[in-house]
Parts: sequence; structure tokens; C-alpha cells
Amino acid sequence: MPDARFLVVFDADSTLLRNEVIELIAAEAGRGPEVAAATEAAMRGEVDFATSLRSRVEALAGVPVAAFERVLARVEPTPGAVELITAIHERGGVAAVVSGGFHEILDAVAPALGLDRWRANRLTVVGDALAGTVEGEIVDAAGKATALGAWAAEFGVPLRRTITVGDGANDLLMMAQAGLGIAFNAKPAVRARADLVVGPVDLRELIPLLP
Repeated sequence: MPDARFLVVFDADSTLLRNEVIELIAAEAGRGPEVAAATEAAMRGEVDFATSLRSRVEALAGVPVAAFERVLARVEPTPGAVELITAIHERGGVAAVVSGGFHEILDAVAPALGLDRWRANRLTVVGDALAGTVEGEIVDAAGKATALGAWAAEFGVPLRRTITVGDGANDLLMMAQAGLGIAFNAKPAVRARADLVVGPVDLRELIPLLP
């Protein structure tokens, strides 16, 4: 595959997607508010992400796999997502997403949005329901930074020509490593440490920032 001109790596939930997907799944278990509060604390950086994710996923135990169809129907791309990804490709760039969320959602959403690469956590399924655990290593802040580096190497893009876009504390490490770290729809701790803050929740705002 030929080298790309640049690489843009997005967070998924509340960045590329309007939703926090784990909250949609939790609603299927009747535990939406409880999980939403825990997600907010993790995104603000008040608790360790991996520990928080494990506890939140435990709350999903017993949710039938069939519920993912209902969850997917409620997932909404952030306004401007398709236009921004199209612009990235028109300029010779690569668009990717790395998420502390789940492959079960991104495997359907990412191709529809035209993303080139994606990485996320995978939920353990036993029979036809969620077991309440995550398979393998959790995609946390370090995992996101690792994904950025791996994709940059794959596409021959130096880190100075990478852009990362995120909203939560677990995005800060990859944002610090990128040539440009953009806080989008972000928590205060992220806005304070980003290279650039984009206020309007419309990804088209990022098009003029592309190389």
C-alpha cells in the first residue's frame, strides 16, 4: 500500500459518534444511568479507564446479543463525519478510529463511514448473551497511543503529520504524540491540554485544518 500524505485518528464515542455506545447497551440491561455516571467519571479522568471499563462491562452481563441490532439503530454519526472523512481521502490521507468502546458496533459503523482502520474492545459472549467481561487487552489510553503509532508506521506517515481528535482523558496520550491533538466536544481536562479546541459539534469544522 502506498504511503499516505497524513493520518487522522479519531476517538469514537462522543467524537466520531454522537453517542456513548456503552450507555445504549446498558439501557438494554436497565442500568443506563448507573453506567452513564461511571462513563462520565472515566472521561473526566477521575478514575482509571481500564478499571472503570471492566466494572461498566460487568453491568452488561446477560444482555442478549440480539440487542445489538437495537443499539446499532440508535447510533448516530456526529454531524459532518462523512464529509470530513471524504475530505481526508480527497487530500491523500487515511482516516482511522480507535475506541475504548466495542468492535461489535464499530465493525458495522466504521465501513459505513468510510474509515480505513479501526480498533476497539471486544465483548465476551457466552451462548447468546454478554458475559460481562472484555476479551483480551483493553484499549485504554496506552492502547490508543499504540494504535496511532502502528497505523502511522503502516502508512508511512511520520507522527508530525498525524492528527488525533478526542474528547476524553483516555485520548490525551495519543493526542500528545500526534503532530496536532484536537479537543472536540471535549471534557475540561482535555481542552486544557489539547493543541487546538473545536467548540461546535460539527466535524466539518476540522476540514480547513487538514494538510
